[in-house]
Amino acid sequence: MSNPENTQEAMLGNEPASEQASVEAAPTDNVDTIPSVEEQFKALELKAAEHYDAWLRAKAEGENIRRRAQEDISKAHKFAVEKFAGELLAVKDSLEAALAVPEQTVESFKSGVELTLKQLVSAFEKNALNEVNPAGEKFDPHKHQAIGMVDSDQEANTVVTVLQKGYMIADRVLRPALVMVAKGK
Repeated sequence: MSNPENTQEAMLGNEPASEQASVEAAPTDNVDTIPSVEEQFKALELKAAEHYDAWLRAKAEGENIRRRAQEDISKAHKFAVEKFAGELLAVKDSLEAALAVPEQTVESFKSGVELTLKQLVSAFEKNALNEVNPAGEKFDPHKHQAIGMVDSDQEANTVVTVLQKGYMIADRVLRPALVMVAKGK
């Protein structure tokens, strides 16, 4: 393959054309070729399709999360009073049992009503339903509803009489207390 003439020509830089072509072609095989515009376009299309698919999946997941959250809120609204209602069932049962007794005395009826009231108060406490009885306190328009003003020895704007107790659930007023307030001296 290599003869002395080719070796001498190679040393002199006078390589034959066929060998010169093979030498020039060899380095280009080792260098990464730049992909054509069509190949680049196809690669970008594939990448765009992948991103679009990922976006669609993320959008669907977001919609599923939103739908599940709405269902959870709906269930919470629907069954929010379930615990409280369960507590009130015992009160109802006690009232029905009291009415079912054929011969009642005033004392037995009174003791039954007192026990039923204790059950009701217990149900209220367990469910953060608190009584507002502001007798002697300063009038608070956020918790009390003044029905009228009366002359009194107490300071002005002090609750003198509670006509109807108020109730709060946690820190929110369910029903304001109906009160009579002292006039100024």
